Amino acid sequence: MKIAIVGGGPGGLYFAALMKQLDPSHDITLFERNAASDTFGFGVVFSDETLGGIGNADPVVADYMSRRFARWADIDIHYRGEQLTVGGQGFAAMSRKELLQLLQHRAVELGVDVRFSTLAPDVAELEATHDLVLAADGVNSQIRARYAEDFGPTLDVRRNKYMWLGTDQVFEAFKFFIKDTEHGTMQIHGYPFSESGSTFIVEMHEDVWHAAGFDATANTPMGPGVSDEYAVEKVREIFAEELGGHEVLANNSKWLNFTTVRNRNWHRGNVVLLGDAAHTAHFSIGSGTKLAMEDALALAACLHEHAGIPAALEAYEAERRPVVESTQRAAQASLEWFESIGQYRGQDPVQFAFNLLTRSRRITQENLRMRDPEFAHRVEEHFAASQGLEQVAPAMFQPHSIGSLELKNRIVVSPMDMYSAVDGVPTDFHLVHLGSKALGGAGLVMTEMVCVSPEGRITPGCSGLYTDEQATAWSRVADFVHGRSGAKLGVQLGHSGRKGSTRLMWEGIDQPLPEGNWETLAPSALPYSPENTAPREIDRAGMDQVVADFVASTRRAADAGFDLLEVHAAHGYLLSSFLSPVSNRRTDEYGGSLENRLRFPLEVFDAVRAVWPSGKPMTVRISATDWIDGGNTADDAVEIARAFIAHGADGIDVSTGQIDSGEKPAFGRSYQTPFADRIRQEAAAPAGATVIAVGAISSYDDANSILLAGRADLIALGRTHLYDPQWTLHAAAEQEYRGDGAEWVDQFRAGRRKPPSARTDAVRPRLSLLREPEPVDDPHLRWRPKVAAAAR
Repeated sequence: MKIAIVGGGPGGLYFAALMKQLDPSHDITLFERNAASDTFGFGVVFSDETLGGIGNADPVVADYMSRRFARWADIDIHYRGEQLTVGGQGFAAMSRKELLQLLQHRAVELGVDVRFSTLAPDVAELEATHDLVLAADGVNSQIRARYAEDFGPTLDVRRNKYMWLGTDQVFEAFKFFIKDTEHGTMQIHGYPFSESGSTFIVEMHEDVWHAAGFDATANTPMGPGVSDEYAVEKVREIFAEELGGHEVLANNSKWLNFTTVRNRNWHRGNVVLLGDAAHTAHFSIGSGTKLAMEDALALAACLHEHAGIPAALEAYEAERRPVVESTQRAAQASLEWFESIGQYRGQDPVQFAFNLLTRSRRITQENLRMRDPEFAHRVEEHFAASQGLEQVAPAMFQPHSIGSLELKNRIVVSPMDMYSAVDGVPTDFHLVHLGSKALGGAGLVMTEMVCVSPEGRITPGCSGLYTDEQATAWSRVADFVHGRSGAKLGVQLGHSGRKGSTRLMWEGIDQPLPEGNWETLAPSALPYSPENTAPREIDRAGMDQVVADFVASTRRAADAGFDLLEVHAAHGYLLSSFLSPVSNRRTDEYGGSLENRLRFPLEVFDAVRAVWPSGKPMTVRISATDWIDGGNTADDAVEIARAFIAHGADGIDVSTGQIDSGEKPAFGRSYQTPFADRIRQEAAAPAGATVIAVGAISSYDDANSILLAGRADLIALGRTHLYDPQWTLHAAAEQEYRGDGAEWVDQFRAGRRKPPSARTDAVRPRLSLLREPEPVDDPHLRWRPKVAAAAR
């Protein structure tokens, strides 16, 4: 093939070298506008997995890299005057300059025509004269911009400011310096890359950046290679203690805002994107160089394995996109954590360190237990002590109080509509469904949304509390739960609003009833979707009736014996539709500002609070973002939570979305937890209120990790409990926990041990006369160049 490569970074150079090794007859030209000696940046970090791939693909490159690596396993977190060290991580880094020199030499050695200080010809000319054109021209790719309509790029420019710097201080481990200054929180990401230097990245929120005066040079023109010396000097002053007399080194060092690059397509005809041109991931989770070299390896392999360019490029994108998107999800969580780092200033060092380690959700408590069991145990000890508890146990099995209600553990069965009531009356199905979840070990079992009126139902199969017959049926459920288990039972009251009068879920979720439908209500006469009937705009008389319906249902809930009441103000139902500007277009005192949009939901809450027994807690479920332009955001959610807490809510149940059919949610593992985290830090914890996290949490490891990091107080699981009604008890067995937090009823007690499986679980006999000494695994490897050199 005849190949043109635009961009002489590690990705482009490595791809050229790999293709030449696969077939020396390939005619490869690489164009790089900078000189060979122009190298920006300091160190690059690799994972063991990536290094294994490089070793398999090009042993010459891998061998040289391995001899130049700084290797270590520790992370040091410097926070509030303490250094906490966590081991077992595994890092390898080297100088970016040395890596580029190696790859340049290797490419030329193999016969690649490398043209430095040379602008590439127009991409249209390259397309016409080459079999393949590789766009490896970085985050500001000109080729990507030229064909933006085909590649479909999105550039998400983030709000934190950061600057790449170096230091002649040789760190022994990965360093996070978290510094509280008079201007706000600043952080350093530092790591060694050689025997003589370390990378030193300074990062802070743009508000802190402004407050510290770093914006003084914001409008000063600086050409390529020129550093912001004013900022560098201020960094030296602010971090003098951390530097310990060592120097700060600059290399084209300027303030940047990280840009997350995504593309709808990575190839167009015979033009393909690689590395930062195709995707970026925040530096706190990994190296762009690592991703680019992995791209190069995959692309070269796919071109070698497939007949024809189109098939090869399809295979390359199919192979790499899932890997990159997984990395980007973790990186997004990490960069958002650092953007919000100031909200954790109240956490003590141990919890803060665990929070930082688990920010991307790739490290969890169980994962940490394998890496550094001593620190993992310390986190659990600290959690128990912070709760005033003597017993060290998995966090999910520690008790928790909402108001005066004591829960035996921190697992909640989330409200799930079953659409199985008859005229609003819960049936034996509800008894078995909720009863089985109570027997399954959860500390709190929540009903589905129980509707406050016939017109407030979502579907004809929804349950209610607007008749005495319904209350009697619910009493039967409550009696069973209280008589047969240690669980508490909560009721969620709500009104469907404009999402009512629809079919049962399995007949067509949110689809209007073909017949027997009823009039729906909403703050504004806007249908939920084009298929739904427009609701009637509720007037004052209608509001008064809804308040009265909530009050009457609350009285029945109290009589039925529920332990907790939750007001449903999420998911686009009536109260939620008042809160959202997407569905509330009123021009009176109930529309417009957030204060006005809160007015009616708070009226309902106050009326319910007034008749609900004072000794029993109340929570509110909210949608923390609408996932739609012009809708509520996380900022609004904090204010909404504050308002309900100020009116007496004992807890906030944090969900998201379902406000409008046009929403675009960012689904993923634990995807709603960051919203719960922020509400807890900024609104709930200062007021002593509970926060419940919900949404794609399905493992006990994730549940424990969320709790230990202080992101929530309780964990609600829905579909997970449909898959396994005894999930909580099984989680106890998996963690070998036996205690008051996991109560097996007498009838089930014989099943509390995990049943034996096939012969893979067999106990093996001793077949050696002399025992081999047990290996001693020390998770704490530190980079000490003299020691490493002696070992070599």
